[in-house]
Amino acid sequence: MAPLKVIGAGFSRTGTESLRTALNNLGFHTMHLHELFNKDHGTLAMDFLEVYRNPEKPVNWDSLYKDYDAAVDVPNYLLLDRLLKAYPDAKIILTERDVDSWYQSFHRTIIQTLGTVSEDAPQHVKDTQDMAVEICFDGVPFSGNEIDEGAFKSKYLRHYEWVKANVPSERLLVFKQGEANYPELCAFLGVEKVPEESYPWTNRSQDMAVYLKGVFQS
Repeated sequence: MAPLKVIGAGFSRTGTESLRTALNNLGFHTMHLHELFNKDHGTLAMDFLEVYRNPEKPVNWDSLYKDYDAAVDVPNYLLLDRLLKAYPDAKIILTERDVDSWYQSFHRTIIQTLGTVSEDAPQHVKDTQDMAVEICFDGVPFSGNEIDEGAFKSKYLRHYEWVKANVPSERLLVFKQGEANYPELCAFLGVEKVPEESYPWTNRSQDMAVYLKGVFQS
C-alpha cells in the first residue's frame, strides 16, 4: 500500500479520527493509533517505538506502512520530520485547535486513562499503550496521570510552529477545529468526486473515554 500519500501532522484530540474517517471515505487506507489498538499487528507498535528512539538509524518506511497510504495521529505526527524526507510527494494536513481546548480534551480522555490497562489485556494493546505514552510525553514531566500542563502545552505549540515553518505551503493544508470540509480536502488532494455527505465529526471526548476504557479492560 505504501508509499504514503497523505500525512496528518496534528496532535491527538485535534480531529485526527475525523480526518481518518474522511480519508478512508475518499478511498485511502489510513493508519491511526486506533488501528494499533483495534487489531494485532504483531510487533508494529514496538517497531515504531524503536524508530522513534533511534532517529539516526535507517528505516524501511514502506515496510512499516505496507498496509497504508495515509497516516495520522500517533505515532505518525511525531515522526513528521523524517516522513517529510521519506515521502517528498506526500500531502500534509495539520488539524489544529486552541491549545487550552486541546489540553482539556487530551486530559479528560487520554491522560486520565494512563495506567489503567488491564493485566489481562492483549499484548498488542499493552505494547501500543507503552509506545504511545513514551512518544507523546517525551520531554514532558509526568507521574501516574499527573502531567506538567505548561510543558505539554509548550510541546504542542512548538510542534505547530515547526510544521508551519518547515512544510512548504503547497504541501500543507491547515484545518482549524470546526473548519474541516470535503470540498477543500478534495481540492487539496486532487480528488475529483466530492462526497455529498457532511465532513465526519467523530470521537467526541465522551466517546473517546468510553473507547479507551473498553480497549484497556478487554
